[in-house]
Amino acid sequence: MARKPRIEFEGAFYHIMVRGNQRQKIFKDKYDFLKYLEILTNYKKQYKYYLYSYVLMSNHVHLLIETTTPPLSKILQGINQRYTIYFNRRYKTMGHLFQGRYKAILCEKDEYLLSLIKYIHFNPVRAGIVKTMDDYKWSSHNSYAKKADKKDIIDTDQILRMFSENKANARKLYKAYTGDGLAVKKEDIYCTIDQRIIGGEEFVERVMEKYDIEITHEKRKKEYTLPEISRAVEKVYGITLKQIRQKSKSRDLSLGKKILSLAAKEYGYKGREIAEYIRKDSTIVTRHLKEKKELKKEIEKVFKILRDDKTNVNSHV
Repeated sequence: MARKPRIEFEGAFYHIMVRGNQRQKIFKDKYDFLKYLEILTNYKKQYKYYLYSYVLMSNHVHLLIETTTPPLSKILQGINQRYTIYFNRRYKTMGHLFQGRYKAILCEKDEYLLSLIKYIHFNPVRAGIVKTMDDYKWSSHNSYAKKADKKDIIDTDQILRMFSENKANARKLYKAYTGDGLAVKKEDIYCTIDQRIIGGEEFVERVMEKYDIEITHEKRKKEYTLPEISRAVEKVYGITLKQIRQKSKSRDLSLGKKILSLAAKEYGYKGREIAEYIRKDSTIVTRHLKEKKELKKEIEKVFKILRDDKTNVNSHV
């Protein structure tokens, strides 16, 4: 399958992850960590991007970057190449240090900025390396938690102002937010649309329209329960689960079975699970898959009901 092109434009906000090739260590001692930060600093001066957060782990790196005029690909290519040259020279190795293409997810900044910073800074705690974020030296957490050094490369002002205009108070509130014990879930951070975007529907549609991008909407595995999917089918077609489970040659009921099966399959349910739920043979569910293309528009109606119902529930929470 061909790689999907990066979505790049001035002012784009990305969550970036770079891994060592075959998960090998990319930092072996403190001098490696310091060298990477030095390179990151030099490229920041050169390309004027905003850096909101980072964490350097032994075999991977997380970055939160907002670009200005130079595209992300140019920035990351330079950083990765420069560090690879340093690493290979120091350890007398050859070849690729990093695993394939780095992962860069375009994010809706206003909606995800704080959650991403919290997720990134929590990495060493999640990995069991340290007990608290304060104890880990190779992240930008302390740039927010403590009074910043003049040489600090992190752009903290915008984030701290989200907590308070008073910086001392903002740092206290930031520490309370990151230390509240409520973890940001990995599935929420990586629940992407088309493997490239995190954001609300309006944000995605705006990006699509402005940059003429075709998006393939991917479904989060089992994001909706089978009863929720069957209720959505009922709302669209007026066909109840009880009717779908009946033995009937009715064309309408047959359509209801197909739509429910195909919608559930899109959300990661196995044919056996769907068959047990609608009380039919699993071979029938398998046969329905052949009609997915013809029924695409009908299935989309069910997806819209599911999304709308979820939005309505969230707005009342």
